[in-house]
Amino acid sequence: MATLDAVLIPGGGLLPSGTPVPWVKARLDRAIALHPQPTYFIPLSAGTPHKPPPLDHHQFPILESVAAAEYLVSQGIAAPRVLPETVSLDTIGNAYFARLQHTDPLKLRRLHIITSAFHLPRVEAVFNWVFDLSSHPMDAYTLTFEAVPNVGISDGALLARYQKEQTSLKKVMELRSHLTSLVQLHQWLYSSHEAYAIARHPARLTDSALATY
Repeated sequence: MATLDAVLIPGGGLLPSGTPVPWVKARLDRAIALHPQPTYFIPLSAGTPHKPPPLDHHQFPILESVAAAEYLVSQGIAAPRVLPETVSLDTIGNAYFARLQHTDPLKLRRLHIITSAFHLPRVEAVFNWVFDLSSHPMDAYTLTFEAVPNVGISDGALLARYQKEQTSLKKVMELRSHLTSLVQLHQWLYSSHEAYAIARHPARLTDSALATY
């Protein structure tokens, strides 16, 4: 693998202890094992609108990306190379806020995205869409993707999550057809998206699907 500017690791949930769930830990471990290692590691996600976050011993919310960042550092990655994205609440937000917080300002263009197998089709669709919006040809992104096994998820929960992923992927493909700039995406996020628009509320998930968040 050629030298990368950054590896991006989408969020996927925290244990009640505030540490990454097994399927996210698998993503992080694969990121650590990349050779040569990227310049930066960018764990993504503040959390999810589907459940409240765990709290630290001071009763403050634990952000997913910060917990992931702490894991990366505990495994030997130098802290200045770890850039948590601390805003997003879903996969579209993962891509959008990664651009705004880190990759656009630092001009990181060669990006590798690692996620679980159940999540990969939607991640590819979302990140290819969002990172292509409003990009000048001279500043175009080069994205590569990799899936890790769906570890630590029961068969029933995995089936429910695959079903949700199929539904969500169809919605992403519809959005891609008419949201063709960062401005349009921004307007949609804050007017219509269930995780970001003030007047809307996230849809309730089945207990099985909720177990994968």
